[in-house]
Amino acid sequence: MPFLLVSDRDRKRRMENASDTHAAPGGRRNFLGLVTAATAVAGAGACLWPFLQSLAPRDSAAAHLPVDVDISALPPGQQIVVTWQGRPVFITHRTPEALASLQDTALTARLRDGQSRDLQQPPYAANWHRSIDPRYGVVVGICTHLGCVPAYRPTPEGNGSTAGGYACPCHGSRFDLAGRVFRGAPAPYNLPVPPYSMPSPTLIRLGENPTGQEFDFSTILQL
Repeated sequence: MPFLLVSDRDRKRRMENASDTHAAPGGRRNFLGLVTAATAVAGAGACLWPFLQSLAPRDSAAAHLPVDVDISALPPGQQIVVTWQGRPVFITHRTPEALASLQDTALTARLRDGQSRDLQQPPYAANWHRSIDPRYGVVVGICTHLGCVPAYRPTPEGNGSTAGGYACPCHGSRFDLAGRVFRGAPAPYNLPVPPYSMPSPTLIRLGENPTGQEFDFSTILQL
């Protein structure tokens, strides 16, 4: 019976090939595991962004400067989001239909604090539209439940409003277009209204009260 002579070099080459063959699936699994973990971390980071932002220091001089927002190009029914003291602020140009909806008694009966009695806004915004100019809503976009950022829903989504509002993606709290929370939602309070003024009909100045008015944002019940 003939013998097949295998040199040490050939034997070593075959052993290396066998090792590579067995290691490849594990390598792919490790790679896929890393990709999956990275994706999960990225998703978690997006969810935790509002919380992490809330931990950022806001005691610098720049953080307390007023922020001017030009709303001249903001069309009715649309919203812009700006940052004030590290927080998202929703500025919405409300349509006539939205304003009519905010005064609908059928809607206000479904709200937890429809008359804005809780201290979640300046005195000059404690009205049915919770703003200075009824056409423009200005609220801090942080849910008063656990700090998530509600999504803008300009069209109705079964929340009892004929003009849409805000929906929190975390635990289902819903707010109307004045930031007033609906009954039965986990959020205990309306969305906060920051101190602001309107030096002109097309300019909103966040962080500065109107002349003769006083309001300290730190006195609100809950952010």
